[in-house]
Amino acid sequence: MGGVKRDRDGAVGLLTLDEPASLNAMTPDLLGDLARAVREMADDAGLRALVLTGAGRGFCSGQNLKAFQALGDDIVAGVMHHYWPALQALRECQVPIVMAVNGVAAGGGFSLAMSGDIILAARSASFIQVFSRIGLVPDLGSTWLLPRLIGRQRSLELMLLNEPLSAERAKEWGLVREVFDDGVLLDGAMKLARRLAEGPTRTLVATRRLLEESEHASYAEQFRREIEVQADIRKSEDALEGRAAFLEKRPARFSGR
Repeated sequence: MGGVKRDRDGAVGLLTLDEPASLNAMTPDLLGDLARAVREMADDAGLRALVLTGAGRGFCSGQNLKAFQALGDDIVAGVMHHYWPALQALRECQVPIVMAVNGVAAGGGFSLAMSGDIILAARSASFIQVFSRIGLVPDLGSTWLLPRLIGRQRSLELMLLNEPLSAERAKEWGLVREVFDDGVLLDGAMKLARRLAEGPTRTLVATRRLLEESEHASYAEQFRREIEVQADIRKSEDALEGRAAFLEKRPARFSGR
């Protein structure tokens, strides 16, 4: 049975898209299960970070065209109902998310890879927009996410030419943090997730939110917004612990509160 596999390693949750026969192609059922899985994990007070990867040879090959009719005649309503909740859950998750891209991330799968906080890639991974090859425009957030990660010109190049972006080039362009040999990608992702989980996760999520808000704010507006968030976050248990640890010259022991 396909869907999303859930695993746990201490404070780190591992979600695996588990339909390898289709290279984890998107269907309403798969994306619905992903939305549920992210929310289930995020509702666990002991969870401090998430890793998302794909089973088999691919991360996500994009839309499963055989399942496209399941979206109904009103494509906008169908996508917003079946697909948006999963992408929204990832973008609004209250813990940091590491994307472990273990193979092709194509079309909507490329969008999915960008919906976390940090991307790691297997050496065999590749990223391809693919949309214009079939006469479509990029969707599932690609036109918002990609230029913010690699810039307008490089985004247009990928979207207009449909050339695959290798893992190594993705790292050069700043899309990917690190490239791993295929067999050790998940180990690397879990190691990074554990590092994030040991941090002040409430602060890390607030930082993500500030960065996203800054896209639509003036310098003066964002300056004020930073201080507003700072005034709130500095009363948190982690901020108090961080200052105490600094003064006492010891490593901080963050709790995520």
